Amino acid sequence: MVAVGTIVWLASELMFFAALFAAYFTIRNVTNAQAAGGGLESLWDQRTELLNIPFAVINTSVLVASSFTCQMGVFAAEAGKVARSGRILTLHPYRDWGLREWYVLTFVMGAFFVGGQVFEYATLISEGMTLSSDVYGSVFYLATGFHGLHVTGGLIAFVLLLGRTFLARTFTHEQAVSAIVVSYYWHFVDVVWIALFGVIYILK
Repeated sequence: MVAVGTIVWLASELMFFAALFAAYFTIRNVTNAQAAGGGLESLWDQRTELLNIPFAVINTSVLVASSFTCQMGVFAAEAGKVARSGRILTLHPYRDWGLREWYVLTFVMGAFFVGGQVFEYATLISEGMTLSSDVYGSVFYLATGFHGLHVTGGLIAFVLLLGRTFLARTFTHEQAVSAIVVSYYWHFVDVVWIALFGVIYILK
């Protein structure tokens, strides 16, 4: 029931992001039409030149890779393996990893992504693109900012889940279900970001 409830909740979150996408495309089309009618360069053409595409690709790759590490944690949870077995210093240590190790790695990668977004925001603001500078800045920061908040929420969920595994004496079925539910959410934010990345950075 927890898993089903999470899926229903994520469906409502999907509608929220769908509204952001609709607003983005509507504002872009109206702005471009106005610029074309006045014979001016589109605001979208001016602002997208400020985006650091190579850095965004690296940041996106880290987030996408974190989905795979998260799923490895799920496989470990389903097998009832909460912690690493064997020695730390081995040729292939990840083969002995449990839920904790995979989820800690996923947390680090997610934190890297959030830090990358903060760095990107600081760079864009220094170049004059703020939330209130123009309509492009508004939709850019709203879309990516709300996603960043969702990623941060996922990081908090990882911390709470990992804390439960350390506090509990044994790894239970309920903890495994919790790990799976957290993975649903994490995969969701990854897929949403891939869509945002394609719209904002690729379809400039």
